[in-house]
Amino acid sequence: MSLQQKNLEGYVGFANLPNQVYRKSVKRGFEFTLMVVGESGLGKSTLINSLFLTDLYSPEYPGPSHRIKKTVQVEQSKVLVKEGGVQLLLTIVDTPGFGDAVDNSNCWQPVIDYIDSKFEDYLNAESRVNRRQMPDNRVQCCLYFIAPSGHGLKPLDIEFMKRLHEKVNIIPLVAKADTMTPEECQQFKKQIMKEILEHKIKIYEFPETDEEEEMKMVRKIKDRLPLAVVGSNTIIEVNGKRMRGRQYPWGVAEVENGEHCDFTILRNMLIRTHMQDLKDVTNNVHYENYRSKKLAAVTYNGVDNNKNKGQLTKSPIAQMEEERREHVAKMKKMEQEMEQVFEMKVREKLQKLRDSEAELQRRHEQMKKNLEAQHKELEEKRHQFEEEKASWEAQQKILEQQKLDASRTLEKNKKKKIF
Repeated sequence: MSLQQKNLEGYVGFANLPNQVYRKSVKRGFEFTLMVVGESGLGKSTLINSLFLTDLYSPEYPGPSHRIKKTVQVEQSKVLVKEGGVQLLLTIVDTPGFGDAVDNSNCWQPVIDYIDSKFEDYLNAESRVNRRQMPDNRVQCCLYFIAPSGHGLKPLDIEFMKRLHEKVNIIPLVAKADTMTPEECQQFKKQIMKEILEHKIKIYEFPETDEEEEMKMVRKIKDRLPLAVVGSNTIIEVNGKRMRGRQYPWGVAEVENGEHCDFTILRNMLIRTHMQDLKDVTNNVHYENYRSKKLAAVTYNGVDNNKNKGQLTKSPIAQMEEERREHVAKMKKMEQEMEQVFEMKVREKLQKLRDSEAELQRRHEQMKKNLEAQHKELEEKRHQFEEEKASWEAQQKILEQQKLDASRTLEKNKKKKIF
């Protein structure tokens, strides 16, 4: 009896489920939001370009440090990255102006507000009737750049990470590691980790697995924390090989050389091995904490420690009724303000009409006076003209009489001579 060959196409089972999930996920695409925080000039834009091999920041679209403003603002840039048929919608969130002011009090507040606003958007999307289109813009990872001072963390670094370590996955980075010697960099790392432990700052915890190879990789990453990175958009040729790096008089700092910096570890961890875990931790830990606090504030007997400071919160119906009353009061206030504005406009218009009427009356009186003066002047000229005319006519009569008398005298003289 011969063994019958199995027909794989007719195979029925659940072993094909991973392929179905894979095809569906690839078709839908992936989303990842990365936040970069640090002072200006630490190479944040250059590192992002190096990580994803794309000119997210280019001369046509300069990085935030080249168009920096005086205040801390949160700016986001989106780019669609494709690799091997898989597309990733990458959102880069930058904070230009962070730590650059003389007084940096509460400079982390715009970052906290941005993260909370994205959590709020996702919570609202979950609460809608139609939940098919739910864009995930939550911040899944925050790369915090530490200046290579060699003297540990600044008070601003400590305060920022303490404010945000329960809202986002923080990965500390030593920026521009090529400005220090390997010994200085190693000592600087130890000092930073010591201060992180002393201040009980929770940075991203790498998950533990049962596989030995993955655990070796995780231990290697933990031993190198905080990761010392070097970014470069310049291609340099060294010994016939083209690579990204920085040229110095004493040699080349290679970006992708593990002996020079931890760039490859960060790239592999961020893109190749732990991107999904970063998204899972964001969803299962940070977002759930935010969601539970928000929903606890809506329960009938819940306590909202943030807004009401220990007072009993209201039920949704009472909340809606209060919001309706506030809306009605707001509309009445707006109506009163509009009426006041209308009355003020009417008064201004009437005052303008009165002013224009008075001006017209003044101009009328002035023109009347001018006409009377002109009439008087013309009358005087007419009277003067009549006097001159009468005088001229009298002179003419005298001249005519003289001529008549002269002619009579001539005629008498002629008669005398004849006789």
